[in-house]
Amino acid sequence: MRSLRGKIITINSVEFLTLEAYTNLRKCGEYVLLAVCDEELLGKTLRHGKLVFKVKEEFYKGPKMPVADAIELMKESSIVNMVGANIVSKAIKEGLVHPEAVLEISGVPHAQIVKM
Repeated sequence: MRSLRGKIITINSVEFLTLEAYTNLRKCGEYVLLAVCDEELLGKTLRHGKLVFKVKEEFYKGPKMPVADAIELMKESSIVNMVGANIVSKAIKEGLVHPEAVLEISGVPHAQIVKM
């Protein structure tokens, strides 16, 4: 079973695990591109057959924030590239990604959003 990483916060004496993601927001002409990955995937290489997917720091590393905050950035972005179970499942729950649009690479979900 995979261990969850995140920050533990306490509210009214109850501890909660907040999951975090790396975000990298950049402007490309008239578009806003957001790259976001679950924190434990940064720097990893995923493989599926001949497909090699690198979660490169140059592309994904930026401010680390709670997944809920990354979702808010997605809502304001034109193009989103996301990888990781936490961020993709939250994007599905928020209605930003259709479950059938998710590609799994080595069991890790990857999805994209393009708003034109």
